[in-house]
Amino acid sequence: MHNPVVFLPGMMCDLRLFAWQLLEFGRDRAVTVAPITMGERIEEIASNILDRVPPKFALAGVSMGGIVAMEMLRRAPDRITRIALISTNSLAETPQSAAEYEPSIIKLRSGQLEEAVKALMPAEHIAAGAGRAAVLAELNEMAKDLGPEGIIKQLRALQRRRDYQSVLRKCKVPALVMCGDQDGLTPVKRHRLMAELIPYAELKVIEGAGHLPTLEQASKTNEALHGWLKQPFVLQAGAKV
Repeated sequence: MHNPVVFLPGMMCDLRLFAWQLLEFGRDRAVTVAPITMGERIEEIASNILDRVPPKFALAGVSMGGIVAMEMLRRAPDRITRIALISTNSLAETPQSAAEYEPSIIKLRSGQLEEAVKALMPAEHIAAGAGRAAVLAELNEMAKDLGPEGIIKQLRALQRRRDYQSVLRKCKVPALVMCGDQDGLTPVKRHRLMAELIPYAELKVIEGAGHLPTLEQASKTNEALHGWLKQPFVLQAGAKV
């Protein structure tokens, strides 16, 4: 029996971020998309999700969802059977990077939601090509449904997030670190660092994708996720089951 998979969407996103993954992986296993809107801090969001998901599960998070996934790993490592960190960042915000969210918060409070979304996710963070406009349109629809207050709450949670490098070093389950080769928000070198920190991680760089590979390159993303779900559990160096 396959372990269920819990997907965590990125900031401003919902289950539509995983439309192609739900179709692909929902055929032979239980699949859940947990919202990352239940809390004022990353720790609270993670705790609320853990209260609502199965006792054991595979966990995949994109962007802010990856940060929440790392907090869940910190809190409940015995419940997570494998982890996929996609287009994300294990580092805490610096005072400067935290302050950079403030202009977007001002826009959101003044009713300029579309302008705030453009500032938070510039077009160049999505891979160039015919699909960029459709991905950005989908992102805007998800952001509108979440609303300004929901986005502000997510930004405040991000501003106060902790550093997760020590959590990654302690990870004992199969791990996939994945990003798009054209991601300008969380570049390849940052994912390479995360993969090097995790004892049993595999790094996958998706060609032709930016920050949202689950939408931009669904087939390539699904192929990488299939490999991750088939990866044997490593008990210790040289021993696999």
